[in-house]
Amino acid sequence: MQTAVVTGASSGIGKEISLRLLSLGFGVIGVSRTVDNDTISHANFNFFKADLSDETSTLLACEKLKNEDISILINCAGFGKFEPHEELNPHAITDMTFLNLTAPMLLTNALLRDLKKNDGYLINITSIEAIKASKFAGVYSATKSGLKAFSDSLFEETRKSNLSITTINPDMTESSFYDELRFETSQKENEKLLSYDIANAVEHILKMRKGAVVSDYTIRSLNFGISKKKL
Repeated sequence: MQTAVVTGASSGIGKEISLRLLSLGFGVIGVSRTVDNDTISHANFNFFKADLSDETSTLLACEKLKNEDISILINCAGFGKFEPHEELNPHAITDMTFLNLTAPMLLTNALLRDLKKNDGYLINITSIEAIKASKFAGVYSATKSGLKAFSDSLFEETRKSNLSITTINPDMTESSFYDELRFETSQKENEKLLSYDIANAVEHILKMRKGAVVSDYTIRSLNFGISKKKL
């Protein structure tokens, strides 16, 4: 059985992807600060508790995951703060940068030999903000566009191997991502994505002929919508 590592597996997109991989017959190691065996109840799911916004915790996770035989790495964990840049807490800037960009690069560094040996898959979940500019999103956009740039470069670097590398850039997706924000996805079905849509994209990538790869996968809602929360 091939094994996948999915970060941010406790909720939202990461949880939906983990469930999809399990349904496809993969073993899944879910990495999160809060994930446990009650989050996903499946014989082939194992949790690994780690705070990927913390350097010490991330490096420890990297060392332990090196002992596994990994065929798929899906970097999904992330968070965003959307405020005028001068009003951002400095810790929010450093945590966002580490979780959204540094941790995926460290995990990839630790697992890349396995991924190449196993003709595997590296899938980085970025954001629509990786390919567009929005006000109050400077740091978040920088981390997500940086992750996309990392993926693009690594794709060229590893093309002599059978490793498939894809960046998925989702539009606003209904999830707990917005719990602490002042806005959220629209309630209209055509104005938002569902975590299910991103899991569909992952399944598509894994089922493609191995000689072909979608290196950049952008998913948009059909219509645009956003809901501001009542204060």
